[in-house]
Amino acid sequence: MRVLFWGTPDFAVKSLKALIESNHQVVGVVTQPDKPRGRGQKIQPTPVKEEALKHNIPLFQPEKIKNNQEFLETIKKINPDISVVVAYGKILPEEIINIPKYKTINVHASLLPEYRGAAPIQRAIMEGKDKTGVCIMEIIKELDAGDVYACREVEITEDDDIISLHDKLAEEGARLLIEVLDKIEKGEIDKKPQNHEKATYAKPIEKSEGKIDFSRSAKEIFNQIRALKVWPKAYAKFRDEEVKILDAKIVECNVNALPGEIIKADEKEGIVVKTGNGCLLLKLIQFPNLKPITTQDAIRGYKIKAGERFE
Repeated sequence: MRVLFWGTPDFAVKSLKALIESNHQVVGVVTQPDKPRGRGQKIQPTPVKEEALKHNIPLFQPEKIKNNQEFLETIKKINPDISVVVAYGKILPEEIINIPKYKTINVHASLLPEYRGAAPIQRAIMEGKDKTGVCIMEIIKELDAGDVYACREVEITEDDDIISLHDKLAEEGARLLIEVLDKIEKGEIDKKPQNHEKATYAKPIEKSEGKIDFSRSAKEIFNQIRALKVWPKAYAKFRDEEVKILDAKIVECNVNALPGEIIKADEKEGIVVKTGNGCLLLKLIQFPNLKPITTQDAIRGYKIKAGERFE
């Protein structure tokens, strides 16, 4: 089939690569305009744009897609059989959704109808789920509410964080996308409506959600740290500075201490902190404007002692 691909971040690149390597033809790629990224805030292309340029695929980066008649006519001239959306970043208007013969489908990183919305991977980790997945659904006007072609489960292990789970879901989504496209082309697949009564919403992550409340359980804080490892990163105040906590492990403890209090500062093990229920071994932290360091190095460099407190 002739596929028009819509995507922007790294998550979408796996699906684009899979399409390029498949029997389907990518007749165009639509991605967000170039934006400042990184510490230097230099204007950089999106990851999807970089991949499209490698393969000389016609590329489109409209500033807006709604009420953009010129762009609408361009899509009609491309005449795709189907549009595939993977984390494009904007909601497509109905007039664009309905152009292709087989309309427009989306690779969504949750087991729909659970976690509709912008941050399904982070929310699944933060809420302590032991599994999530990807679904291929048809896009309709309502957010992530279209009929579903197929879903596939992905386990969330204790070792997973936003980076590893993102990559697993991107890989699985790319594989499932090709399977679904092949079956759509052959007329061998049916759509199934979602159970809207069971729908949940994965709202966008806000920076304030990175603030650690040590009165919560060790498990809740552990999930927060690994879900927000890329952005905004979990953080707490230590010695009047905002310190980011990038990696941690739940450990057993039986001590009377205040939430956030350091109960052990060992140069071999690291920093153990009391929570509202249990303890956390902090493994990797980052002081303002410095590189991340192990807590063993932090103990040596900053002379951190038991009895001090993260707040």
